Parts: sequence; structure tokens; C-alpha cells
Amino acid sequence: MKDKIRKIPSDLLAAFILALAAMLFTLTPLSALPVRIPLGLLMVLFVPGYTLIAALFPKNADLEGIERMALSFGLSIAIVPLIGLGLNYTPWGIRLTPVVVSLAIFTTIMAAAACRRRMSLPVEERFSIPFREIVRSWKREIQAEEKSRLDRALTIILIITILLSIAALIYVIVTPKQGEKFTEFYILGPGGKAYDYPTSVLEGNRSMVIVGVVNHEYTLVNYTMSISLNNTPLNNSTSDENFLSSSPYIYPIKSMNLTLAHNETWERPVSYVLNQTGDRQKLEFLLYREGNFTGPYRDLHLWVNVSENRSYSA
Repeated sequence: MKDKIRKIPSDLLAAFILALAAMLFTLTPLSALPVRIPLGLLMVLFVPGYTLIAALFPKNADLEGIERMALSFGLSIAIVPLIGLGLNYTPWGIRLTPVVVSLAIFTTIMAAAACRRRMSLPVEERFSIPFREIVRSWKREIQAEEKSRLDRALTIILIITILLSIAALIYVIVTPKQGEKFTEFYILGPGGKAYDYPTSVLEGNRSMVIVGVVNHEYTLVNYTMSISLNNTPLNNSTSDENFLSSSPYIYPIKSMNLTLAHNETWERPVSYVLNQTGDRQKLEFLLYREGNFTGPYRDLHLWVNVSENRSYSA
């Protein structure tokens, strides 16, 4: 088993490990650790394109090193949106888990294909990154007897400077400055996509949409989400008593209270019943913050046609 692992090119093995690490630090409780940010950047901007280039050009003479690097970045930027586009037409949609898993699967398949193609070539023709030789050359460069103490010191200082620069870059990426404070508020159709909304319904029938709220306020926030029709009083209100007492003129069809921490997402199917017939009625989804009902913090709406349901009227 160890011999088989040793035969795998080190760069492809590193790509496979990065893919597994990205899933581990993104889809598990370890996602709270800051290491997920640099891993995510590598998986989005470099690794998928690198493994694809490795599969397409297994020979050392196929491309120069700088060409491989440039194409790896360029193809990664092209591959990720294409994978997202494909996921949009699947039941899973464009969500964190399907995207991460799809990128990991793509990377693994391309790395396996690249490994197979390289193994079929003579050793001297295979592309490889000699990590061990690079480290040994650095050691020889530092320990060279013919070099003066000044040259050795300058070499060591250069290496330390490079390492510190990399560490500083990682620190800046991992600990970004606090950005704009805002809340995402969105509605999706019953299939979890941004279309196929229930805009033509029968009175008295239950309709359903998916409502999402994402807190980017850098603090714990208490929200109240309500649904109202035409901004007018309704008879079939199922709202919270506290909400009604503070907003006596507009009785929503439905309301609910949410408490979200920073970066926490709430996404649930929300059902409601419309009893007021008419065309081009404004169905509003209103989000209030911290009990302030003087005006919605975020608002969305659908134009709905509610037709008479004779069986319901009877």
C-alpha cells in the first residue's frame, strides 16, 4: 500500500489531500476554524484547473511551468461557474455542500486521470514537481562551504522574508476586516430555485415558498418575518400577538420570530393561505429587526392572482 502511495506524483497527491481537507473544513464542525478560507480559495482559484491541466498535458515538455500556473488559474475560474451552472439544473441546486462536494469529485477524477496518463509515460518524460530536490537545493545553498558568511546570512534572510510574507498574506486572508453590515433576505420557489413561484392560486388553497434569511450584521440579531397581502387587514391572520399589538393597522397572513448569530442562515419552507380574490395583488414578505415595526428592514414581494375557488366558497 505504501509503495502504491509513493508512486502517486506528489503534486497530484497534494491536490487530492486539499480536496479532502476542503470538505473536512467546510462541511463539518471544523468549518468554524479560519483555515477554511485559504483552503476554499485554493479549491476555487487553482486546484481544479491544475488537475485538469495535469490530465491534459502529462508530459514535462508539453508546457512551461509559468504556462501551467497561468492556465491553472484561468481554467479554475472557468470550471467553477460551469459546475455551478450544472448544479442549478439538479435537485441539489447551487448550495455550499453540493458545490464543495462537486469540486472535490472533479479534482479527484482529474487527478486520477492525470496520474494514469503520467504512469503510462517513460519516467524521463513525465511532468513532476521535485519537492524533495527543491528542499535539498535550498539546504545545499545555505550550507555551501564556498559561500561567505555574508552570503549565507543573506540567503537565510531571503528565505525568512519569503516565509513571513506568505504568513502575512495568510493572516490577512484569514482575518479580514469587518465589512459592510447587512442581512440577506430572499424567497425561492417550492423547488428551491429562483423561479416557479406560486403566482396563480385558488382562494383557500395552501401555497408554499422557501424563505431565507442570512445574518451578516456581525452580531446576534432578532428578526420578525411576516407575510401580508396588499398591505391591508386580513381575516385569516395567524400572526404573533406581540407583533399585532405593535402594528395594529396591518395584520399579516403569517409572522414568525427568528434569532440568528452572525453568518448564520435560516432557510425554511413557509406555507400560507390566500382568501382574498383578485388579480395583480401584492403579496409582501417583510423582515423587521429588533422589534422595530415602524418600517420593514428588508422587503420582497410577488404579484399574485387569486381566483375564486367554488368548492371552497361552498
